[in-house]
Formats: sequence, structure tokens, C-alpha cells
Amino acid sequence: PAALQMTGWKPIPRQKSGGNSIVTRWKSFKSTRSIAIRAGRRLGFTWTELAVCLAILFVLAALVFPATRRSPRGAARRMQCSNNLKQIGLALHNYEQKYKMLPPAYTVDADGNRLHSWRTLILPYLEGAAMYAKVDFSKAWDDPANEAVRSKKVSAYQCPSNQSSEGNTTYLAIVGDRNILRPKQGRAFTEVVDGLSNTVMVFEADSLQAVHWMSPQDSSEDTFISSDSKSKTSHANGRNACMADGSVQFLSNNVPRDRLQWLATVDGNEQPFEP
Repeated sequence: PAALQMTGWKPIPRQKSGGNSIVTRWKSFKSTRSIAIRAGRRLGFTWTELAVCLAILFVLAALVFPATRRSPRGAARRMQCSNNLKQIGLALHNYEQKYKMLPPAYTVDADGNRLHSWRTLILPYLEGAAMYAKVDFSKAWDDPANEAVRSKKVSAYQCPSNQSSEGNTTYLAIVGDRNILRPKQGRAFTEVVDGLSNTVMVFEADSLQAVHWMSPQDSSEDTFISSDSKSKTSHANGRNACMADGSVQFLSNNVPRDRLQWLATVDGNEQPFEP
């Protein structure tokens, strides 16, 4: 318009759309596709290519999921398990302080039949005094008279990674005449000549060895030292163990058998344990 020209304004000439315009690229794509189809080729994935991709995804998933025990959730479960064993260790120390000796691995009747486990005897020191008061210690743990207590769970005995039946525990003592918990009779800490920090008191077994928490069944020394790199432990690469001083150590599956045997006994005069 004349009014705009008087101000010095000039229209900007429209540029021609070159070879990079959307229309040009669309025509090029259609032409390429038509040529590919006429040549017998298909654009996109073939069924074979799709199958290969799915196979790769499955392999990746298989590699990722077994690592969940090493994930933050797995670390949290291991920490909770460690806290459980610390509570158990403290309860055993409180028992020893009161009675001047640790509890026996199990009690027996007049005929020598097993009645109750050390896990039941330390209930008052695990905030389980009410449950303890209901136990009939003159009858076996699985007698109907003890059903009410047997049906209860004790949180300190439940490892979050335990995959066995409800009410079972994987926290076992090593029971024997040379181990810290003896059958039918207690032991004073002063008898542990190897040192409390060098002797395992309670350890974490795998789920296949789990027992009911009231059961007077535990582990032998041979079972404890049989763990190796192929063992199916509840935690990645090892298991927790409560030492006689109340500390909790993580025992790798690669600990040599002779070292494990040293940790199991109270009077072997072995080398100090280094986790």
C-alpha cells in the first residue's frame, strides 16, 4: 500500500520451497517405498527379526532379575536379618548374665526326649515374657498343650529373606560338646577359650534347613562348615552369623572350611577371625 511505502517498508519476497520441504520429502518417501515394494522388499521388522529382539529381551531380563538380592531391597533385608541376630545375641547375653551360663541347646524329660529349644528359653529377653508364661515346659514343644504358643510368630526369628513355611526360622545354633551351645546343659562364657569374637553362637542357615522356631532342632558342626560358593544362601554371596560377643558378621560363601571349623568350636586355639 502507498501509505506503507511512504514509511520505507518493503515486502519480503517469498522463498521458493526447495528440496527440503515437507511435500518434497513426503513424495520422496512414497517413491522409495513404492520401489522397495516392487522390488519385493518389506519395510519394518520381519517375523525373524522380531523373534530375535524378543529373545534378546528375555536374556536381559534373566540377567537382571537374579541381581535383585544385590539390589537396595536385598541390602535392606540383609540389614534387617543382621538386626534380628543382634537381638538374639543380646537376649543370650542377658540370659547368661542372670543364670551365669548360656541356655542348653534343648531341654529333655526324664527319658531323655527333647522338649524345648533355647529359642523358647530366651523369650523373656525378646519381649516375649507373656508367651513364655504360657509354655508348659513339662510337655514337648509340639504337644497340644503348647499349641497356643506354637501358633505365634516371633519377629526376631523371622529373616525377611526366609522362603520357608510360616513360623519356621533359619536362625540355628551349632550344637555339640565343643560348640558354644551344648545338649542338655548350659555353658559359661568363661569356657570359650578361643575368644567370644572368634566363636559363632547362632548363624543363618538356608531355607531348606529351616525349623519351627519352637523346635529343639538346630545344626551340627558338619552342616555349618559344609557351606561353599554353591550354597543357596538367603543373601547374596553369604550369610549372617552372631558371634559369642554379640556382634554380627557376614560370612562369605568363600570362607575356607577349616576357618569355618575354627569358628564353630570354643577351644581350638585357632587364629582370630577376620571378616
